[in-house]
Amino acid sequence: MLKHRGFPGRLPGSDFQFVIRRANHKEGPSPIIERKRFPDRRPADRRADTAFMAALWSHFGEDPFERGNLDAGRLSWLFGREVVPAEQPFDPKSYEAMLRIDVAAARVSFPEVFADEAETFDWDDEDDE
Repeated sequence: MLKHRGFPGRLPGSDFQFVIRRANHKEGPSPIIERKRFPDRRPADRRADTAFMAALWSHFGEDPFERGNLDAGRLSWLFGREVVPAEQPFDPKSYEAMLRIDVAAARVSFPEVFADEAETFDWDDEDDE
């Protein structure tokens, strides 16, 4: 399993994790699934999605990337919309699965990540807890 060095481990001040520490050898990788985001999600959940997208964009940009140690649960909130398979056939239970950001969809869902000031994304914004 590829470990993405320099990728944030979690949203600061929260229990929202972005990466896993080690591969699950017993049961295999958790599958990436498409989870529906409802409009009434908690502000903290929405902030975690935004911060994760900001980290993906900052770390990978438009380039395809390997799933590696990225958390399947966190990826699943974006999968099928802002994060899509970069290869066919796609194996949702593989640590080697290749993904990419659908930039057009991500710009619509997370405009604050792609704004001019995105390089100074506020990781510690706690106004909406």
